[in-house]
Amino acid sequence: MTVPVLPQLAARLREAAHPGGPPCACGAAVTLAERPDATVLRHAGVVAKAHAPDTDPAGLAFRLATAARLPDVFVPPLGTAAATLGDRLATLWPYGTPVDPEAPDDAPWEAAGALLARLHRTPAAAGAAPAPPCPAPAPPPMRGPRKAAGAITRLRTALTTTGSAAAPPVLRAWAALPAWARGAAPMPGPAILCHGDLHLGQLVRYPAPDGPWRLIDVDDLGVGVPAWDLARPAAWYACGLLAPDEWTRFLGAYHAAGGPAVPAGADPWPALDVPARALTVQTAARAITKALAADRPLDEVERALVDACARMDLAPAELTPGIPK
Repeated sequence: MTVPVLPQLAARLREAAHPGGPPCACGAAVTLAERPDATVLRHAGVVAKAHAPDTDPAGLAFRLATAARLPDVFVPPLGTAAATLGDRLATLWPYGTPVDPEAPDDAPWEAAGALLARLHRTPAAAGAAPAPPCPAPAPPPMRGPRKAAGAITRLRTALTTTGSAAAPPVLRAWAALPAWARGAAPMPGPAILCHGDLHLGQLVRYPAPDGPWRLIDVDDLGVGVPAWDLARPAAWYACGLLAPDEWTRFLGAYHAAGGPAVPAGADPWPALDVPARALTVQTAARAITKALAADRPLDEVERALVDACARMDLAPAELTPGIPK
């Protein structure tokens, strides 16, 4: 983040948390995330986010309008116009209580499945219809494949200075994916509204502390293949990292809420296979890149992801659960 932006973001956040009031005693803003693609601060009950420098203003406008019009799916933004802070666009949001990583048995898999189904059933154009006479912003593509491609690019960059025996099977698995899953071609099928980066960190209770579960983070929202939103849990399940009952709870809730990504009462894997492979490769690539940066070996979970990529290379059907690994 450029130097002027962080203080500006913190000042905007304090003003939003205490509009027109005297200086508060809440203390400094708390940094919730600080990455090249996003910086997120919290002050009292408000969260401010500086989006990636290459964020498309029109795409973000669609995403903010969609979140505002779907309060039964998303935490709604505090306003649908992004501020410009240096080279970044910034948005304001109410704070929600995140999933407790220390209580895995309480993970809201049913809520995640139901929220995704509601989102996938929302007509893309209607999801962001503004008040007249403003024209409706065009739905952007869901950014999941683009993010996966970015993870591979960062891995290849890391490999130019440090080798890794874990990288070749991951890169071969990536090359075997169809072009659309690598962000190299348009996504197939009807234009269905998708979150684009679903995982448990994208769910919060709103209003805090114990309101209903809602989705956050609209940066990757757009139209595309809805199975992508189910692919990370599917990949974890296929790799043995998600218990079968948790996968069943998630998929069952999605079916019960009428989700269209996978057929109810039929094998879901023909629809999930390619997105699950892509998310497995993306997560493995990130793991190797982080391990190389820290000069450490892969841990057990990271090794399981790389092993799954190797199975894709040796026997394409072996990502599917139920096949001995």
